Amino acid sequence: MTSPITSRNFCSDNAAGASPEIIAALGEAAQGAAMPYGADPLSKRVQDRLADLFETELTAHFVATGTAANALALASACPPHGAIFCHRESHVNVDECGGPEFFTGGAKLIDLDGANGKLHAADLERELAKGWSGVEHHVQPAAVSITQASEAGTVYGLDEIGQISQVCRTHGLGLHMDGARFANALASLGCSAADATWRAGVDVLSFGATKNGAMAAEAVLFFNPDMASDFRFRRKRAGHLLSKMRFLSAQWDAYLSDGLWLRNARHANDMARRLTEGLAALGSVTFLYPVDANEIFVTFPDSVRDALFSEGFAFYPWVDGGPDCHRLVTAFDTDPRDIDAFIAVAREAGANG
Repeated sequence: MTSPITSRNFCSDNAAGASPEIIAALGEAAQGAAMPYGADPLSKRVQDRLADLFETELTAHFVATGTAANALALASACPPHGAIFCHRESHVNVDECGGPEFFTGGAKLIDLDGANGKLHAADLERELAKGWSGVEHHVQPAAVSITQASEAGTVYGLDEIGQISQVCRTHGLGLHMDGARFANALASLGCSAADATWRAGVDVLSFGATKNGAMAAEAVLFFNPDMASDFRFRRKRAGHLLSKMRFLSAQWDAYLSDGLWLRNARHANDMARRLTEGLAALGSVTFLYPVDANEIFVTFPDSVRDALFSEGFAFYPWVDGGPDCHRLVTAFDTDPRDIDAFIAVAREAGANG
């Protein structure tokens, strides 16, 4: 079912607009001339700000989409004859139209199950113990990709990342983190960006901003310099070296200024918590996963669904969770009044159903 875009849209944080601070920054960046292809002072400043934020030297490359960030990052970590281990429900496995396979030149995604949308170190170790390495008839293990926050809306704890990282180190694999909702995960964890990434063993992060208030801004951050050696050529070949790179950099500059990125994420998470608590109080709903960030997977009767649709609320059915399951996503600009109205309609429909 195609839902309309309304102020009551809980389909995705991709449906949200852009933060006023980011729109203003784009207007400022449009004034005057600047060197192209990232040679402008603003792009250099953002590189330095990212290094400060993550408390380490790193290499940052800006791209326009999350699919490009993930696919190109994985191409830097995995040869064409390699294998990338990921969760069955991960975005790289389900929603990128073969982009990782294409940009790696044919590498194979090995998808694993795991409770609550997460990979688990023990499952990964068991898979690797099957004897992939060194057998010329098999793709060779090269990388692991985890999603933070996961596609189930859950968040990896630092200990979970560390355990997966240890498996990667033992087997000589790179660790990639799909951080399309990294800000929401970090707001949930309450730790530093460094602790949640390279200190826990992450080699490369696809750092997303688009879902959290940017217009179109993603970054690939390499904490392992050996992986970054040819990324600039991969980015150019893929069509993501923007000539007017300052417009991506301007979004990042505003996103990182005055804590906007975490402030936006905290609001989205708070709205998800408010919605979860309100729905839980109805007593007629169940939740598929714990709600750690800004995604909710919930079951409710058709009568409730139909009443919500009739009042202009938009959200997606979630087939994997069963016929009554739906996904609700809050965003940086979700209005608390819409949360309260959603709960009120659901309560009335449930009472009358």
